[in-house]
Amino acid sequence: MQQQKWLITGVSSGLGRAFAQAALSAGHTVVGTVRSAQDLQAFEGLAPGYAHGRVLDVTDGDAVSDVVAEVEQNVGPLDVVVANAGYGLEGTFEETPLGEVRRQFEVNVFGAMATLQAALPHMRRRRRGHLMAVTSMGGLMAVPGMSAYCGSKFALEGVLEALGKEVAQFGIHVTAIEPGSFRTDWAGRSMSRAARTVDDYDELFDPIRAARHKASGNQLGNPVQAGQAVVQIASLDQPPAHLVLGSDALRLITAARAAVDDDIRTWETLSRTTDFTEGAQL
Repeated sequence: MQQQKWLITGVSSGLGRAFAQAALSAGHTVVGTVRSAQDLQAFEGLAPGYAHGRVLDVTDGDAVSDVVAEVEQNVGPLDVVVANAGYGLEGTFEETPLGEVRRQFEVNVFGAMATLQAALPHMRRRRRGHLMAVTSMGGLMAVPGMSAYCGSKFALEGVLEALGKEVAQFGIHVTAIEPGSFRTDWAGRSMSRAARTVDDYDELFDPIRAARHKASGNQLGNPVQAGQAVVQIASLDQPPAHLVLGSDALRLITAARAAVDDDIRTWETLSRTTDFTEGAQL
């Protein structure tokens, strides 16, 4: 396998750490972004000489550009960039303050976009590279109590879909990574939770929140296997535009897409009534 240089944001824990460890185990060089000097030291200790840490807040677009430029100069040309940094925000739509929603989008959407935009000019000049971003199964389906999170991931899916079509001409691949529930701390201490303020949602949402607490640390998905899957597709000449990780994600995404298809078929006749009868005026 050809040795690659990777940049992965958010490698302190969770899937970001799993992706980095898998890439390091495969002999690749990994630059991982973290939020503190302590996390930087711990990351570089994983594989001295191959694991390089950088302290970075992905919501600071100028800092993201500076870090990518510095890595390109001092570590080497990046082959794979994974915009992984993000977090979950739990809460019903009505109960979630807009300020918290904006913060969710700043990290999950604009942070990822800043990372990919910073790397893209370098890859475009070389006419090669692989851009990835971690969305979620919640980027292709939605559940009650996660409107802000799912909204941010749906938005990122759209960005990646268009981006892939724009840069294919340059030999650059784009992959959306769509994990299901993995045994990380995403649903535990790492999740932000909006305060409960409307009793009318108790019957629907209280069991959902309780079940998520109970499941944290016992999820089906194995982060080690997820890391190996991502490293595997990074070595392919034709990697997928979408990589769904986990059997739960496969089941829920398939059901959600079938429901959309059913709506389209059911209302096809009404949809067609909105055209001008004489057709398009060219």
